[in-house]
Amino acid sequence: MRIRYKKWARPELEASKFYVDDPENWKENWRNFFAKPEQPIHLELGCGKGQFISKLAVEHQNINYIAIDLVDAMLGLAKRNVEQSYKDANKEVDNLVLTRFDIERILLILGEQDKIERIYINFCNPWPKGKHRKKRLTHTRQLEKYKQFLTPGGEVYFKTDDIDLFNSSLIYFEESGFEVIKKTYDLHKEDNFWEDIDNIETEHEKMFSEQGIHINALIARRD
Repeated sequence: MRIRYKKWARPELEASKFYVDDPENWKENWRNFFAKPEQPIHLELGCGKGQFISKLAVEHQNINYIAIDLVDAMLGLAKRNVEQSYKDANKEVDNLVLTRFDIERILLILGEQDKIERIYINFCNPWPKGKHRKKRLTHTRQLEKYKQFLTPGGEVYFKTDDIDLFNSSLIYFEESGFEVIKKTYDLHKEDNFWEDIDNIETEHEKMFSEQGIHINALIARRD
């Protein structure tokens, strides 16, 4: 998604207590960023405007969350959405961190000692052209990177409207040794698909659903 430059985003992010501008310095030590370092860490790749992570994190205070995006304007909006969600719940933001980084280079900021237990990927760029497919966040090349910091038995929760991306991703997960333990081609017809969390609709998800486009979803587990 393209978004207009927002001159307020960078200053607001730099002033935020839950934004990290130097994620490389936290590699293998993310646990100590949080008020409760003993809690498990979950990761969202490509958090966009933060509609998903702002609701998820405030509802699950027993989990620590890292949310990554590459665009300051997106992260600025995510920061405001997070603040509003926590304000509405009368809670402090102490289990969530936002950071800016290129996910293709994610191994520069996350390592084995970070022990990520779950990854969320929601409506990522499908990169439909063949020469660009290695940029997909679910491509085999990326999944092999995630395995270096995702704990054994750790899971990837993935949803997309793009059927080609979804079917290709099923192959990517198999190639990388993940077990797809659950999948659906119509998420909104499923009851309690995610089991331990509610289905939080992103902006894209709501838009696609209103257009009659089915949402594809899966849970894949690392061996």
